[in-house]
Amino acid sequence: MGKRKASSSIGSESKKGKTTTLSVLSKEPENVKAAFRDDLFDKKVLKEYNEQYINSGPYRHAVIPSLINSPLLHSVRKEILEHLSFTPKETDIYRLHQTGDLANLSGLPAELQAKLPSLRRLRDALYSQTFRDYVCGVTGCGALSGQKTDMAINVYTPGCHLLTHDDVIGSRRVSYILYLCGSEEKPWKPEWGGALRLYPTEKAEDGTLVPKAEWSRYLPPAWNQLAFFEVVPGESFHDVEEVYDGADGDRTRMAISGWFHIPQKGEDGYIEGLEEELGKKSSLTSLHSKSEQYDRPQPKVVSCADADETFSADEIDFLLKYVHPTYLTPDTLDQLKEQFEEDQFIQISSFLRNIYEEPLRKYLAEKDKEKSSWPVAVPPHKQKFLYLQPEDSKKDLSPIEELLNVLFPSQEFQKLLQHATGLKLISRNILARRFRKGMDYTLATGLTASSPAATSGSGMQLEISLSLTPSEGWEQTVLEEGPKKVKKKKGSRLNPDYVPEEPVKRFNDSERQVGGHEIYMAAEDDDPTNDPAIYQAQQDDDDGMLFANYPSWNTLNVALRDEGVLKFMKYVSASAKGDRWDIVGEFGVEEGDSSDDEDEEGTKGADGEGDGDEDNEDEDDDDEDDDDESDESDESDESDESDESDESDESEDSYDGKFDDEPEWQGCSP
Repeated sequence: MGKRKASSSIGSESKKGKTTTLSVLSKEPENVKAAFRDDLFDKKVLKEYNEQYINSGPYRHAVIPSLINSPLLHSVRKEILEHLSFTPKETDIYRLHQTGDLANLSGLPAELQAKLPSLRRLRDALYSQTFRDYVCGVTGCGALSGQKTDMAINVYTPGCHLLTHDDVIGSRRVSYILYLCGSEEKPWKPEWGGALRLYPTEKAEDGTLVPKAEWSRYLPPAWNQLAFFEVVPGESFHDVEEVYDGADGDRTRMAISGWFHIPQKGEDGYIEGLEEELGKKSSLTSLHSKSEQYDRPQPKVVSCADADETFSADEIDFLLKYVHPTYLTPDTLDQLKEQFEEDQFIQISSFLRNIYEEPLRKYLAEKDKEKSSWPVAVPPHKQKFLYLQPEDSKKDLSPIEELLNVLFPSQEFQKLLQHATGLKLISRNILARRFRKGMDYTLATGLTASSPAATSGSGMQLEISLSLTPSEGWEQTVLEEGPKKVKKKKGSRLNPDYVPEEPVKRFNDSERQVGGHEIYMAAEDDDPTNDPAIYQAQQDDDDGMLFANYPSWNTLNVALRDEGVLKFMKYVSASAKGDRWDIVGEFGVEEGDSSDDEDEEGTKGADGEGDGDEDNEDEDDDDEDDDDESDESDESDESDESDESDESDESEDSYDGKFDDEPEWQGCSP
């Protein structure tokens, strides 16, 4: 997936950035208005934009077309492409290409500064007193700083995106984005994606504003267009739509973006203590402290009943309806437990038996093409996906509902997990999920106060995920990058001397993936709240990833998670072959319990005789997908474990051989 560390600044569409440096602009240009279009500063035009701003929704914003003198902006784009380098950056919340911090151009090497005169002129014009007053006149936001400049250049190639956030950090007052994509002759097409999307909010009973699941204002990119809005805690939620794949045109969404800040000390309009006051109002603080009460779904944590150490014949019969027989043998369970004690993570392929997983896959493949009536997980600045929770009813269940309502909550399944991990489970929370391509994700979070880990008192929980993605093509393959080259076309009706650059693969997409993989990663400190904003602000080279759970079919992942581990589901790209489906469970672990504790009696499995057909095709297919531990369990009954099992035929968990003739059972040691 590549590095997931946040950059120092992500433009106006950023969630987290470092404190920008103060840089005194060069003296106010004598003719700063020449950098803008001719009629921009007319009182009539200003009034029109002010009225547009006041009457806009879901929150106040404005869009100004043709903001900059066109020849100047073309020169800026040319300088950027010729002299600046871009770094691909990716975290849970975004994927994009970005330059370094351009807040202080005078800090660049003199040789490079000499190559960027148009960019410097544009920067000075945007942060000039003249234009800052203009922005204040449109928004009524109050004075803006001319010292604290904050800007970067972001490029979104196909697959790039930025998820929902509100931009509230420190002293930011106005967010802006100036587009440099498309042109007068070849405008950007809305169907290419990359739009700025604004989200409405609803007021909770306590007055807190929470963003709704869907956006209500769609602003597609356009050459030389400025979009801006005042940063308001808990209100100014927005995202950037993914740029979609296609061969028609140059789908390189380039923009100069950043923020205007409140006046700094020594500037007109400076207010002592205002920046600290704004920090207290930050939604990253207020929503984080109360966020769980607005989450949907709310966890349904249920206590687990005490389970006996051994399986009864009826329990084995129940599990054999769903689970591949290989994973019910003593050898395999012992091997799984040994691996889990060493790694605290196991991955089990072909977990469900053929007679159940085949109709399940057919059912999900059909549903994958249809819209769903499942509810949507919210709020979108934390998560978005479709979900289904267990219900008491056991009638008329679909195949996936049967797993959710019958197998996963059962005491038999609980006992199977306990044998495979050596842990005692005391509570559970189960959920079926569907992550739609081009729409869904979860952002990085730690364990919550309502999780089974919190109710158990151990600070840990066992997490399982049965991946049930019916579509293929989710492997860690790299997609083809960039648009096709086009022939140069000299000149422009507005700037005869301008020569468009031939598109080249200058933006590195070599690590691009379609998403849909769930990442476990170590937090950077021991804070149990594990604010994801902290994670996104890290600047070191080690991304701290522990492991990734990629979409697959019929694979069970089991992991022990503590308070120091963050988790997120990477946004599923519109280029994916289908949606990601899974059933997940969180199980509270008894305090003081450890996977290192050995069961004195050993792991108990399904006992009995098994003189199956080693050449059975159905079982051979499954064996190819099983883990090494499954292969080892297929050895003959001459092993010590099998001998001990044969001696215990009269015990309570004895097996009567009723499944011996079924294809999946043949070839498995009992």
